[in-house]
Amino acid sequence: MKIMVLGAAGMLGTDVVRVLADAHQVLPRTRNDWDITDPGACQADITAIKPDVVINCAAFTKVDDCESRPDKAFLVNGEAVRHIAGACQAVQSRLIQISTDYVFDGTKGAPYREEDTPNPINVYGRSKLKGEEYALKIEGSMVIRASWLYGRNGPNFVDTILRLAKKKKTLTVVDDQFGSPTYTSDLAGAIARLVQKELTGIIHVTNSGICSWYEFAREILKIAGKKDVSIAAIKTAGLSRPAKRPHFSALDNSRYIAITGQSLRPWPEALAEYLFTAEVAENAEVRNEGIQVTNN
Repeated sequence: MKIMVLGAAGMLGTDVVRVLADAHQVLPRTRNDWDITDPGACQADITAIKPDVVINCAAFTKVDDCESRPDKAFLVNGEAVRHIAGACQAVQSRLIQISTDYVFDGTKGAPYREEDTPNPINVYGRSKLKGEEYALKIEGSMVIRASWLYGRNGPNFVDTILRLAKKKKTLTVVDDQFGSPTYTSDLAGAIARLVQKELTGIIHVTNSGICSWYEFAREILKIAGKKDVSIAAIKTAGLSRPAKRPHFSALDNSRYIAITGQSLRPWPEALAEYLFTAEVAENAEVRNEGIQVTNN
């Protein structure tokens, strides 16, 4: 299969390219190739290549920055998907759009299923929902929602916790936001399995299990052997963040399990592999979801 991967230099995109490369002709596209917000460049490339599948991993994912830059958020996460979908439709390419748990408001109190009604509470979630809507308008498209991503090729919560643990003795992390940490390598493997299926619509894919950011941070420090760093729980109300976050945005993976016959491994197992194989970038951009740092 000829598969074009947009956002190929990003955290998820690099793993998607790597996982698919053994079995498919993969055509990675980064911002250096063309800007996904440029409809002319988008249409020209997809029309010329006529890929069997286009996987859109590109997104503006800085949740707080989306609040102050809503025009950019809706341009990248929404309108760009409209152009991509249109180009795919013109040459009958399948579109796989990557989306997020943040399309939900977090008030259900149980893992969200694909048929649950989205109700995003921040600009990031609203812009990603708009991208979903554009993608689903064309025949044969699929939206894959994931959550709390971390991986080797981008700023993420895991690397941030470890980097801060080298500089600070106390970390304070929220314990009233719940989700499913998902390793991009595992998600890329799931995407590779789904590419083989003739599926349409929405599918939720995360590593198994649910935790709070606080529990996630504790497990990171435990596996990394950081016994000299204390970590305390705080409520979301104690943080000052521009964007609201859903309190419980875990996703139900039942449809994915029914389709593939398997679930992704538990998040602590995936985290352990990541920590034992990844190098933490000392100068990586901080991904401060749910973190507050004290100067002691």
